[in-house]
Amino acid sequence: MANIPLNIDVSWIEPLQQLLEQDGPWNKWELFQLALAAEEALAVRDFDQLQCLKYLHQIEPLPHQRETAERVLNEMRGRAILADEVGLGKTIEAGLIMKEYMVRGLAKKILILVPASLVIQWTKELNQKFGIAAVAQKKEYMWRQYDVVVASIDTAKRDPHRRHVLDIDYDMLIIDEAHKLKNKRTRNYQFVKEIKKKYCLLLTATPIQNEMDELYNLINLLKPGHLGHSTTFSSNYVEGKRQAKNNERLKGEIEKVMIRNRRSDGGVHFTSRHVQSIPIQLSPEEMELYQGVSQFVRDHFRSGLGGVNSLALITLQREVCSSREAAFMTLYNMYQRTAEDSPARQEILRLVEMIKQIQTHSKAAKTVELLKQINDKVIIFTEYRATQNYLQKYLSEHGITSVPFRGGFKRSKKDWMTDLFQNRAQVLIATEAGGEGINLQFCNQVINYDMPWNPMRVEQRIGRVHRLGQQRDVHIYNLSTVGTIEQHILNLLYEKIDLFEMVIGELDEIVERLALSNSLEENLTQIIMESQSEKEMALKLDNMGEVIRSIRRKEEPKQILTQFSR
Repeated sequence: MANIPLNIDVSWIEPLQQLLEQDGPWNKWELFQLALAAEEALAVRDFDQLQCLKYLHQIEPLPHQRETAERVLNEMRGRAILADEVGLGKTIEAGLIMKEYMVRGLAKKILILVPASLVIQWTKELNQKFGIAAVAQKKEYMWRQYDVVVASIDTAKRDPHRRHVLDIDYDMLIIDEAHKLKNKRTRNYQFVKEIKKKYCLLLTATPIQNEMDELYNLINLLKPGHLGHSTTFSSNYVEGKRQAKNNERLKGEIEKVMIRNRRSDGGVHFTSRHVQSIPIQLSPEEMELYQGVSQFVRDHFRSGLGGVNSLALITLQREVCSSREAAFMTLYNMYQRTAEDSPARQEILRLVEMIKQIQTHSKAAKTVELLKQINDKVIIFTEYRATQNYLQKYLSEHGITSVPFRGGFKRSKKDWMTDLFQNRAQVLIATEAGGEGINLQFCNQVINYDMPWNPMRVEQRIGRVHRLGQQRDVHIYNLSTVGTIEQHILNLLYEKIDLFEMVIGELDEIVERLALSNSLEENLTQIIMESQSEKEMALKLDNMGEVIRSIRRKEEPKQILTQFSR
């Protein structure tokens, strides 16, 4: 083995000996002052305070957002359901929490699972507002190469991506629109349950939509065992599918894992809402079709129609109020499923012939008139894909530029449509997929072309524009065809209970206190299908409106709850 020369530096020994004998000076006074200033700048004077704020130069969090982040950090140990009402900034809260854990060195490998339409939006916000180097997942290698990955849950759960995700130990998992995980039997729920994570944030504006079990599933996903075994939870807290018992005790347990800020709590300024109902008089041919379909629906509700359920029948009646194109597609599907020797086939063909005779479209014509009057960017919400396609064609024929937005689009196409709407087109025609997640504050005009029967969905639609960052008042136009089921529903939701004057928290309370055996939407369907006439249906819906109004006045509604269910 070759000899390797070693040189030992001993020049420091003599100066050190002198310093020890003379007790200094140990360093220059200026350097000491700089070192002291550096330590003071980095000092954590209060462990409970947020350290990330000093690194955020592009955003000034609101008080409720800072308080939420501090509660998650100090009380919930990084596992929480962020359940603020629509538009209060759950994404900002999640970004604050994420940044804080990164600054403290507690989180490095982070996965954010969101609907496909929100991947780019999340990535941009984390990069631009929080300085977090997040990437939108595109290729298989990205799961391991990058520390902060934003991905679609549908992509993540499929092979080969699934294998990578489940092999990684994540410091933090964030899931947006987490209410979609309410059913523990779904692949999404089971997949998220298998992901290895130290900290976890679930974001949803509607933590409970229908049944108590949904809330239990969500909390059990976040913090297994917090509410005990499912049977224990049911015996301790569940009176019925939608009714709780031991409310105060349950509320206390939920508050340990869930934070819900409400608009009614104050402290956050929102611009005003201006709501206008736009009645539309159908042409004689359109009204004849509506009455024919209504009679068809009543005739076949009790007798049944070759495999077609009551929901399909009521959908047909609603589609006639939307567009002849939407009604035609449903009639065609019914015809295909109806037995060849069934008399219903001839009735369906008769309705199709009635559709062919209609030359006008009163609702679309009124929409064009309204758009020209507004002369600004507008979001039109419709329930039906066929109506969306027809509207785009109709608007184009009248010189109005528009782009579609729906759930079937890939992520890149959704981003493209949003960009075209912002920079080129006057109108975005959206199906219900446009009611979730995306932020469109540059627009302040909304047309509800078709009115959902679920108040939560109405609020989600409006929440796309009426949210933090909106500088202008929001204008909402509700279209309804006179003398139809559409007018009755709008009359109930708006005229009777002032739906648009409420905040979503009040809607939660109303749905809970109604104590219905089914959801509000299902009860509306039941009333309409079982009514023998328009007059009977209108009376029952009016009674339901009175019940809801009594709840808003904080009166006990039990004595009249049965009026609309008889």
